Amino acid sequence: MAINLDDPKKLVPLRDQAHQVAMNMLRPISRRYDAAEHEYPQELDLLAAMIDGLSESGASSGAGASGVKRDASADDGTVKNGTNLASVLGIAEMCWGDVALLLSLPRQGLGNSAIASVATPEQQERFAGVWASMAITEPDTGSDSASIRTTAVLDGDAYVLNGEKIFVTSGERSDAVVVWATLDKDLGRAAIKSFVVPKGTPGMTVERLEHKLGIKASDTATIRFDNCRVPVDNLLGSPEIDPAQGFAGAMATFDNTRPLVAAMAVGCAQAALDLTRDLLAQAGVTVDYDRPAVVQSAAAAKLLQLEADWEAARLLMLQAAWMADNRLANATEASMAKAKAGRMASDVTLSCVELCGSVGYSEGELLEKWARDSKILDIFEGTQQIQQLIVARRVLGLSSAELK
Repeated sequence: MAINLDDPKKLVPLRDQAHQVAMNMLRPISRRYDAAEHEYPQELDLLAAMIDGLSESGASSGAGASGVKRDASADDGTVKNGTNLASVLGIAEMCWGDVALLLSLPRQGLGNSAIASVATPEQQERFAGVWASMAITEPDTGSDSASIRTTAVLDGDAYVLNGEKIFVTSGERSDAVVVWATLDKDLGRAAIKSFVVPKGTPGMTVERLEHKLGIKASDTATIRFDNCRVPVDNLLGSPEIDPAQGFAGAMATFDNTRPLVAAMAVGCAQAALDLTRDLLAQAGVTVDYDRPAVVQSAAAAKLLQLEADWEAARLLMLQAAWMADNRLANATEASMAKAKAGRMASDVTLSCVELCGSVGYSEGELLEKWARDSKILDIFEGTQQIQQLIVARRVLGLSSAELK
């Protein structure tokens, strides 16, 4: 049986539409909002409204983070190219335009992916249209999400949250924050749940915004919770603590969002490769795809190597998303895709800066910006090292206690 690696025909219009948006709406304002750190890009309101309209009409189902979910219809035995695959293709194209602006799009936050992944049908309906950021990382936990110290204590008809979250993407701008907290520290991973906390809830305070290396158009906040009361029905999914299930419920979110981060990396790296290819051609460097790299110039050989690395990451991204659409366990593949793509994007963008010399290093082109933006894609949603640890545990069949 032949394997067709072309993008599914039904998703090509979505992909091409996203590329046009990236080229005509995001690229022109990219440098401006990189320089004006923390200034909200008002142009994104129109774009978000367009995406909402397309999603509601069904013309562009799965176009953004809110489209990511396990499609129950995939149980009918047929192969699906669904919302997860649509999302990674669209996000990659949008990040060809600008990663930070994609991260700043209203109602397309990682918190929206969490809601789409684990919320009950009633919650899906209730939180429809809400722009949700996601708060996981804490000052003393780093990438170890299982060590979360923020607590949620049941008190009558509400949970009382106490703790501090850092590096919350769109933490100031979003309508609500999906907060990961533990119901019982003594029960470890199994007691960690996620809660939707609307902005303006008493006890929740945005303490500060971070100044960053890259993705400057995206605000990154520190948020404190001090006796913050959240209604019991804002706990996403089931409130039951199941030690046998462990951390699986919470980690299901990552199985869907890590391919999205891989898509961001693929899009950003593709932008760098496309521009570098053009700049090398202008400098008289010809890349011949019909001849071995060893008989071509050093610059051409390097570009061929970078393109091969990019293609490998893209295929892993597509595999992880396709598996999610077809209700196949994809935790290993999601981590593989995220690890490979994150590392690839950093390597590709920095190598493109190097290949283009002073042109790549200056602000005359966007290459230096893409190199700065790409680094976060190897860090958030689980660092490179954490992804490799997850993959190693699964490949070797070892628990987190057995392989640290």
